[in-house]
Amino acid sequence: MSSRLSELFVRTLREDPVDAEVASHRLLVRAGYIRRQAAGVFAWLPLGLKVRRKIEAIVREEMANAGAQEVHFPALQPREPYEITGRWEEYGDLLFRLKDRKDADYLLAPTHEEVFTLLVKDLYSSYKDLPLSIYQIQDKYRDEARPRAGLLRGREFTMKDAYSFDYTDAGLDVSYQKQRDAYERIFTRLGLEYVIVQADAGAMGGSRSEEFLHPTPIGEDTFVRSAGGYAANVEAFTTEAPAARSYEKLTPAEVLSTPDTPTIATLVAVANEKHPRPDGRAWTAADTLKNIVLGLTHLDGTREVVVVGLPGDREVDMKRAEVAFAPAVVETATEADFLRLEADANTPSLVKGYIGPWTPTGALLGEDSATGIRYLTDPRVSDGSGWITGANVHGHHVFGLVAGRDFSSDGTIETAEVLAGDPAPDGSGPVELARGMEIGHVFQLGRKYAEALGLKVLDENGKLVTVTMGSYGVGITRILAVIAEATNDGKGLLWPKNVAPFDIHIVAAGREDVVYEVSDALYAQLTDAGFDVLYDDRPKVSPGVKFGDAELIGVPVILIVGRDAAEGTIELWDRRTGERTPMPVANIASALR
Repeated sequence: MSSRLSELFVRTLREDPVDAEVASHRLLVRAGYIRRQAAGVFAWLPLGLKVRRKIEAIVREEMANAGAQEVHFPALQPREPYEITGRWEEYGDLLFRLKDRKDADYLLAPTHEEVFTLLVKDLYSSYKDLPLSIYQIQDKYRDEARPRAGLLRGREFTMKDAYSFDYTDAGLDVSYQKQRDAYERIFTRLGLEYVIVQADAGAMGGSRSEEFLHPTPIGEDTFVRSAGGYAANVEAFTTEAPAARSYEKLTPAEVLSTPDTPTIATLVAVANEKHPRPDGRAWTAADTLKNIVLGLTHLDGTREVVVVGLPGDREVDMKRAEVAFAPAVVETATEADFLRLEADANTPSLVKGYIGPWTPTGALLGEDSATGIRYLTDPRVSDGSGWITGANVHGHHVFGLVAGRDFSSDGTIETAEVLAGDPAPDGSGPVELARGMEIGHVFQLGRKYAEALGLKVLDENGKLVTVTMGSYGVGITRILAVIAEATNDGKGLLWPKNVAPFDIHIVAAGREDVVYEVSDALYAQLTDAGFDVLYDDRPKVSPGVKFGDAELIGVPVILIVGRDAAEGTIELWDRRTGERTPMPVANIASALR
C-alpha cells in the first residue's frame, strides 16, 4: 500500500459520527480505519486492515506454537448440520437465515462447531490420528437486535475459532490447557489486561468454560472476583445455600393486613409500623420473599408462565435468568400472560403486588398446586427459613411463612442479582463487582457435537469411541476495538508498537522546499532501514491539520520536519508520552532502533 498520505486512501473527520457511543467507535471512524455500511456492519479501509492483520499475525503465531493448523470454512452454511445439533432453533432470531433458488435453507454462520466436526469425521477414523487442533480466522454473523459501540457489538465480526479433537478426557484437558496458555500469550503480547473468569457455556454447550475479560467501564459483562482468587462471570456465579434449619418450634404462619403495600419498600415500612418483630429487630427487605412472574417462550413457540421467589433485597438479573431458563426466551410476564391465567376458570388468579406461594387453603404455586404454575426459588430460600410474602389477597401478606413447612418449590434457580460482598462459592472471601469486555472464550465441549454428528474413532482395542472436543474463540475485530478503547487520549489513537499501522509517521510541517527535501530523504532512509513509514507529504495542508491527523491516526512515533530542517535537526514526538525531543537527522535511524 502507498505510504504517502497524499496518495493513501484515507479521509479523517473533524466531527464524531452521530451514532458513536464509545471512544473506539468515534476514533476508528474519524481516523479513517473503518466506515459504517449499515447498523453493526463496517467496511475496512487500508489503515484498519493493517492493524487487523498485525493482530491476526500474533494470533497465528501463537496458534502455531500451540500446535494448531489453519483451515478455512465458508461463512455460508447449509441448515442440516445445525438442525441436527438443535442450534437452528436455539439461536432463534440471532441467525441470518436465507434460501437459495431451489428453496433450500442456509445460514450465515455465527460459529462453526458443526462443520469442523463433520470435516474431521470425513477424514479421520483412528485414535492414531489424534490429538488434532485446527483453527480458522473467519467472519461470523449474528443478527443482534441492538448492534452498538462500533466493532464491539456488531452483526458481522471476525473471529479466530479453534477446535481440538481427542479420544480421551485426559487428552482434552491437555489440549484445553495448550489453548488457554496460548490465549494468555496472545493478550500479553497485545498489551491487554485480562481476567480469566468462570463462565456459562450457553448455546455452545459443554462442561468447563472460561472467559478472558478485559476490565473496562464500558464492558458489557459484569464479573465478580475475590481477594482469594475466585473470578466468575455473574451468569456463572453460584450462591451458597444456607443449611436447612429445624422449624418444629416456629409459630404458625399468619395472614395480616398490610394495606397499600404493593412494593417491598412499602411492605417493610408497614410491617415495622403495624406488625413489629417480637425480638425488637426491625424488619428489612431481606426478610421478605419477592415473587417475580416471568414469561418463557420455548423453542416450539409455546408460552409458559413461571414464578421465581427470591429475597426482597434482590432484583432478578435477566442475564442470569436467560442462562437459567435457556434455551427459552425470558421476559417479565406481560399483561396478556395475566389475562390468559385469569381466563382459566380452574386457576386461581394471581393478585399483582401480593403474590405468594401459599394461602391458608393450600399451595398456590408449584406444579402440584391449584394453579399448576412452576415455582422456583433462590438457593437462599432454604428449608426452615421464614418469610413475609404475599397472601394473594389484596392488602394482605403472610408473616412467618416457612420454607419446607408451609410451602415448597419445584427447584432452586440462580436468577438473583449478585451484590458486592456476597461470599465467593469457593470460600475465598467476599466478592467485588467489575465490568469487563469479552476478548476470548475457551470451552470444553466434551462429546455433545461429536455424539450428535457421529464423530467416532477406533481406540487401541479396536472399539469405536466418541471423540471429545474443545472450542476456543478470540474476537479479532473486537480486540482491535478494545485496544483502541484502552489506548487513546481523547485526541486520537495511541497504538502499541506491535499493532500500529506504521512504525513511524513523518510530518512535513512547513511550506519551504528544504522541509520536503529533508522529509523525502528521511522517508527513503528509514524505509531502506526496514521501517514501515507513513509520510504526510501533503503540500497544501497546514501543519496544524497535519498534527491533528497524526494524533488521530495514532502511530506511536512521529517525526516532525519543520523550521530547523535546514540545520539538520528534526523533532521526535513520542505520541504515547507526549514528549518532543530535537534530534539530528543523521542520528535518527540508530536512535529509533
